[in-house]
Amino acid sequence: MYAHAIKYRVCYADTDQMGYVYYGNYARLYEIARVETLRSLGVSYRDLENNGIGLPVIEHYTKFHAPGLYDDELTVICQVEELPAARIKFSYRIKNEAGELINEGNTTLVFMTLASKKVIKAPEFVLNALRPYFEL
Repeated sequence: MYAHAIKYRVCYADTDQMGYVYYGNYARLYEIARVETLRSLGVSYRDLENNGIGLPVIEHYTKFHAPGLYDDELTVICQVEELPAARIKFSYRIKNEAGELINEGNTTLVFMTLASKKVIKAPEFVLNALRPYFEL
């Protein structure tokens, strides 16, 4: 398993009239954490795109436990729990400043060629970046 955490300060534009993080913004927090998790492994979306590979989301699940609030510093923990094949699944836990779990979820993405839009196996440079965390 590989895990990476980011910090995110909730700004006014992230919230609804009640000062709660608008529910649709959790998908954006997942994306920020996912991109930074890959970057922490030395893999960027730019690398994927430069190699003709897209990584669209095909599944998204989220569960709310408590609201994120304006000006909270959130910690978003992103995990890859298994080596990808044609799909890669990320799980997320979002905690507030008190360390309380406020949100959890997961996304599944599929590797595909940008030109043909056909599903492919995970590229070797992605597998090489993740493999050390899954070896026994």
